Amino acid sequence: MEKTLLSFGHGYSARALARRLLPQGWTVFGTTRNPDKARALRAEGVTPILWPDGDVRVALSKASHVLCSAGPEAEGDPVLALFREHIARAAPRLTWVGYMSTTGVYGDFDGDWVDEDTPLAPSTRRGQLRLAAEREWQSIDGLPLHIFRLAGIYGPGRGPFEKVRNGTARRIIKPGQVFSRIHVDDIAQVLEASIDRPESRAIYNLCDDDPAPPQDVIGYAAELLGLPQPEEVAFEKADLTPMARSFYAENKRVRNDRIKSDLGIKLIHPDYRHGLRALLAEETS
Repeated sequence: MEKTLLSFGHGYSARALARRLLPQGWTVFGTTRNPDKARALRAEGVTPILWPDGDVRVALSKASHVLCSAGPEAEGDPVLALFREHIARAAPRLTWVGYMSTTGVYGDFDGDWVDEDTPLAPSTRRGQLRLAAEREWQSIDGLPLHIFRLAGIYGPGRGPFEKVRNGTARRIIKPGQVFSRIHVDDIAQVLEASIDRPESRAIYNLCDDDPAPPQDVIGYAAELLGLPQPEEVAFEKADLTPMARSFYAENKRVRNDRIKSDLGIKLIHPDYRHGLRALLAEETS
């Protein structure tokens, strides 16, 4: 049976998944708003669809699998705003649908642990919009939906090394603050494992084994580069964008047991130290 993925908002994580699927003979359609990015996707083996005026309905009619990475808007999920009825009609023949959400839907737990069964109480606007989008997707009857709640994403091109090298990195200190994170390679392997072992209406946290203070990550990057430790700056005095500051509004440790027990995942990068060493080795190879 031919396997075809329609990827809405075909960005950083979805491209990592496509790199796994394409060598296996998959057909991958990916939406993008940017004509230059469309050309790049085509060079990678993905069939690009310019959003929102491309042939989405044609691709959906061919798709066996659907992934949505597109961020929600104030008016709701942008994919469902245009194509809810088409996706609902396709639901009975779809094998797997994935929605990429965020661990921000849990809210603030003052550093305590959360898992997929923790009550959802997002305190940021970003988390509230994601929760609303999750519920929009869940409201489609018969859809073989899988929700993936992602921690902070890093990987090639999204590591701390550039800022450490150019001297703009700072170690922001907020006592007790930790973040969970996930390497893009592990996102891709979890998505592939879920596709191989679909469980409709499943919810998975995607994060590594070691929630850690952000200043420790920056400090370790500097250590790997053999550079001085970046300056420490108290959170209250840090010059942060509103978006960056909002990340510090919530503090929690995220459990990832379910991806291991249900999907058999062994993390490629179980903590930031392993992940950063791998990134640096890739840069210098």
